[in-house]
Amino acid sequence: MSFLCLTPLQFQPRTQPLSSSSFFHSHVRGTTSATLSLRPLSPLPSTFLSYKLRFQPKLNPTTVRCSSALTPELKSTLDKVVNSNKVVLFMKGTKDFPQCGFSNTVVQILKSQNVPFETINILENELLRQGLKEYSSWPTFPQLYIEGEFFGGCDITVEAYQNGQLQEVLEKAMCN
Repeated sequence: MSFLCLTPLQFQPRTQPLSSSSFFHSHVRGTTSATLSLRPLSPLPSTFLSYKLRFQPKLNPTTVRCSSALTPELKSTLDKVVNSNKVVLFMKGTKDFPQCGFSNTVVQILKSQNVPFETINILENELLRQGLKEYSSWPTFPQLYIEGEFFGGCDITVEAYQNGQLQEVLEKAMCN
């Protein structure tokens, strides 16, 4: 079910404690609450859902700040990395010591293809990890790049390996 936001978030200091049946329940005093009214887009009765969202603001409650983890400097660095190597795998761990089963699967597939590839351990830098999600528009890791283009994550790589597409793409990349 998808929802349409009818009213903007309204931030107000909490004057009354929320009941224990609140969607988010906290015993922290001095929090700020926001009321969000939602209406289902599907043909349901005109029911409005209201959730009380509470959080500890670090900014003025009326200030909303959206920031991107993908800074221009990080984007430039990522462009250089993916374009200077024919095959790059951003993964959890290294090719010699993968720290995730999905990363290990892609490493084993690439090793079986006998192609040189670089790995970048995203666990060493949280900004890199978050920025890559924006850079590729892909939320999970590992992320495989071939000839400067995002190829896919583990599932896509496994499927391409099984149907022969990965071998074709890698052969083409190694010939260029």
